[in-house]
Amino acid sequence: MAIALRLAAAPLRLRLGVGAAAAAAETLGGIGVGGGDQLSVVMKFGGSSVSSAARMREVAGLILAFPEERPVVVLSAMGKTTNLLLLAGEKAVGCGVIRVSEIEEWNLIKDLHIKTVEELALPRSVIHTMLDELEQLLKGIAMMKELTLRTTDYLVSFGECMSTRIFAAYLNKIGVKARQYDAFDIGFITTDDFGNADILEATYPAVAKRLHGDWIRDPAIPIVTGFLGKGWKSGAVTTLGRGGSDLTATTIGKALGLREIQVWKDVDGVLTCDPNIYPNATTVPYLTFEEAAELAYFGAQVLHPQSMRPAREGDIPVRVKNSYNPKAPGTLITKQREMDKVVLTSIVLKSNVTMLDIVSTRMLGQFGFLAKVFSIFEDLGISVDCVATSEVSISVSLDPSKIWSRELIQQASAPIYMQNQELDHVVEELEKIAVVHLLQQRAIISLIGNVRRSSLILEKAFQVLRKSGVNVQMISQGASKVNMSLIVHDSEAKQCIKALHQAFFEDDVLTEDAKRLEHASQVPRLNVLSLWI
Repeated sequence: MAIALRLAAAPLRLRLGVGAAAAAAETLGGIGVGGGDQLSVVMKFGGSSVSSAARMREVAGLILAFPEERPVVVLSAMGKTTNLLLLAGEKAVGCGVIRVSEIEEWNLIKDLHIKTVEELALPRSVIHTMLDELEQLLKGIAMMKELTLRTTDYLVSFGECMSTRIFAAYLNKIGVKARQYDAFDIGFITTDDFGNADILEATYPAVAKRLHGDWIRDPAIPIVTGFLGKGWKSGAVTTLGRGGSDLTATTIGKALGLREIQVWKDVDGVLTCDPNIYPNATTVPYLTFEEAAELAYFGAQVLHPQSMRPAREGDIPVRVKNSYNPKAPGTLITKQREMDKVVLTSIVLKSNVTMLDIVSTRMLGQFGFLAKVFSIFEDLGISVDCVATSEVSISVSLDPSKIWSRELIQQASAPIYMQNQELDHVVEELEKIAVVHLLQQRAIISLIGNVRRSSLILEKAFQVLRKSGVNVQMISQGASKVNMSLIVHDSEAKQCIKALHQAFFEDDVLTEDAKRLEHASQVPRLNVLSLWI
């Protein structure tokens, strides 16, 4: 009894009958190698999607519901395991070897995984070795009284390694043939930038050779750890940064040339704004890769900032779906989409931003000033978000969380004294060539959409913000032509998001604006000299 459901028609909770489940398991578990039976899609599930035994059953149900697919499954760590591992490591540094067993986070991790294994009726041996190795690692950290970035990456890798082992064992138990893979053992080759490594080109042929070769020899659903790689020089485990499992999924999709990449989250796709800021946010049905990349970079938590690059290069559609609500259509991300009637796609907020105004009275006619400024940022390893220039000044925005620490994940904002120490060093270096004004507690509001219509977007945005009494301190348009960023004070940012969302996505007046745009697009354009004010 074959089950052939389309994604949009999948039930909210997949309760397969005994006969249907058995048929689906037989289809997936007894895959042949002939004809077109090749791996077809990537299905990536985030931490909340596999946070418990019940959630793992739901994910298995999703896979069983589509027996015509031949998925590669990519998993994150269970729930908040990554955060717990980091906290456990930090506590181990100062607790002493004999007190490691008392670390609360370590016990929470152990209890969660043992409980999950027991509720899925799996033997404890599935994760017994991993838990033993993890405890020994924590004792080693306690003995050395330090936690390096390299050790941190190895520490957090246990989350994905355990979740994939449990899930693969469960699929095999219910009759779906599956095989677990650690990404760092199948060809994910990265730089040695622990905590935020980049995937190298050698990864693609290596991953394709391993996964495709194993599939041909002995077909089984690959269950792959997200987020992880292996440093090409050190040979040590590396991590890809927060949300790196998305990048794992798109890398596999490109390596194997698959039909589609599915990213299953705990939201109904990409939204018009953060629903935690403004609950009237709605799902964006379609995005381009460029729009998705800008959304991710400027703060949207749905996707990893670098994850769109492999999909774009391989021209593979990415579908963002909700594992808690499979009926929701989600968001489809492709290379191109109809943009003629698009004004704005989404509004993204990036808080706790630092702004630097860098002024040189000698800039007029002084060659190389920009190069000198950005060479300082490069030497200090600092990434710049937005840039605006005039004849005598440069304004840039920086993310303090990337200044004071380059560690993988921050549990909270950096202590003020640490932020100030690092920022003081940045300012000190810049003051050797210019006068520098440091402005903290700012926020970037990014307007993602059809920036070719920037005049309408800016006109409406400034009308809205003027009515709200908000002063825009800087404007920057991205080279991608899909992003326009406004910098305001942090205390006003959420108020701005609400007002802008109402104006662009809820007010009827936007219909008239669209008509104006359609008429304007038929009028020959004049060449305009853009000035920064």
